[in-house]
Amino acid sequence: MTVTKASTQVRSGSPQLRRISFNPREGGIYVAFALIVVLFTVLTHGVLLEPQNISNIIVQNSYILILAMGMMLVIIAGHIDLSVGSVVAVCGALCAVLTVNMGMPWLPALLITLVAGAAIGAWQGYWVAYFGIPAFIVTLAGMLAFRALTLTVLGNQGIGPFPSSLRTLSNGFTDGYLGNIGLGPLGGADLISVLAGVAGVLAIVVLQWQRRKARLGYLQQVDPFGVFALKVGGASVVVLAVVVQLARFRNIPWVLVLLTVLVLGYSLLANRSVFGRHIYAIGGNRQAAELSGVKVKSVTFWIFVNMGVLAALAGVIFAGRLNQAGPTAGNSFELDAIAAAFIGGAAVQGGVGKVVGAITGGLIMAVINNGMSLIGAPSERVMLVKGLVLLAAVVYDIWTKRRAGA
Repeated sequence: MTVTKASTQVRSGSPQLRRISFNPREGGIYVAFALIVVLFTVLTHGVLLEPQNISNIIVQNSYILILAMGMMLVIIAGHIDLSVGSVVAVCGALCAVLTVNMGMPWLPALLITLVAGAAIGAWQGYWVAYFGIPAFIVTLAGMLAFRALTLTVLGNQGIGPFPSSLRTLSNGFTDGYLGNIGLGPLGGADLISVLAGVAGVLAIVVLQWQRRKARLGYLQQVDPFGVFALKVGGASVVVLAVVVQLARFRNIPWVLVLLTVLVLGYSLLANRSVFGRHIYAIGGNRQAAELSGVKVKSVTFWIFVNMGVLAALAGVIFAGRLNQAGPTAGNSFELDAIAAAFIGGAAVQGGVGKVVGAITGGLIMAVINNGMSLIGAPSERVMLVKGLVLLAAVVYDIWTKRRAGA
C-alpha cells in the first residue's frame, strides 16, 4: 500500500503545509468586494476612494451594518427577522420623545431605548422559541404592529432636533489631540487616527499569527509562510489605507469606533463562546443540537433579544444622523440587513456565516449604492443591480455547497 506524503507527515507529528488555502464559500465574498471596489473606482475616476467619500460610506450605512450583525446570527440559527425596520422606527421615535419632548439627558434615554428594543426582541423571541411559531410569521406581524405604533406616536410629523451628543455619535468625529502628521504627497493626517490604524494592524498580525500557531499545534494544514505573510500583509495594508484616508478628512467617525467594538465583540461571541457554538449547532441541525444538550429554546429567545437591542441602537443612530425621528424611518431596512447577511456568506438553510462576512456584505451594498450614485445611475437601476447581486450570492452559496458535496 502506498503511503502518501501527507499521511506520513501526520503520523510523524509534523504539521501539514499546502501551497494555498482558499475556501470559495468564505473567501469568494472578499474577492467579489475587492473587484466591486476596483470597478467603481475606475468608473468614478477615483472619487470612490477619496477621504470624504469613504467617510460618507461608513457614516451613511452604519445602521445597516449594525442590523446586519444581528441578522447574521438570526439567519445562522435558521430564522429570519422581518421586523427590524419597524423596530428601528419605533425605537427612534421613543428616543426622540424622551430627549426632545421630555428633556431627558441623552444617556438615560439611550439606555431606556435599548431596554425597549430588548423587550421587543423578547416578545418576538418568546413566540418563536417557546410556542414554535415560525419566525417569518411572528416578525411579519411585528413589522406591521411596530410600524403602526410608530405612526401612533409620531403621527405624520417627525420629532427633532436631537441633542448634540446623539448627533455626535451618529455624525461626529474623534478629536485630534496630538495634531497632524505629515504624509508626504498625501498631505497631513491626524496622528491619533494613524496610531489607531497601526494598532489595528498589529492586532491583526498577532491574532493571525496565534491562529497559525494553534493550527500547527493541532497538526492541521496551514499555508506556507510566504502565502500567510501575503494574506496578512494585504489585509493590513487595506485597513491602514482606510484609516489614513479617514485621518486625512476629519479623523475617525465615532460610529466607526462603535462598529469596531461591536464587530470584535460579536466575532468573539460567535467564534469563541459556548453560546456562539450553540447558535451554529441549532442552524446546522436542530434535532441533533437538542440531543446534544443544547438549550435550543433559550438560545433562540436570546438571539431575538439581541436583534431587538441592535435594532434599537440602529434606530438611535439613524434618527441622530437625520436629526429627527420620522414616521417613515427604517423602511426596507430589514431587506438591506437580510441581503447583507446572505451576500456576506450566510447559508439559506442556516448554520453557516460569519459576523465579518455580514459587514462585508453590507459594505458591498454600500459601495454599490454610493458608486452608482456617483456615476449618476437612476434609482431603479441601483435596485436592479442590488437584486442581481443578492441572487448571485445565493446561487453561489448553493453551487459551492453542491460542489463540496460532490
